Amino acid sequence: MGGLSITHWLIVLVIVLVVFGTKKLRNIGSDLGGAVKGFKDAVKEGAEKPSVESIPDHTSGRTIDVKAEQKSQH
Repeated sequence: MGGLSITHWLIVLVIVLVVFGTKKLRNIGSDLGGAVKGFKDAVKEGAEKPSVESIPDHTSGRTIDVKAEQKSQH
């Protein structure tokens, strides 16, 4: 009762192949792979670019723009 055996997984796989077909599953796989690659590239690009943030200065009523940069370690 704990889990599914290999036989059960094979039956599920055959049913999925019959319902969706191999071409549709291949398209879904490539779309999912492209989405994951795009997400990884966006995360990598976001980590490399420093962000600019506006911080309100309540004492003078002005807004100060600051740039966050990663400190290099020697």
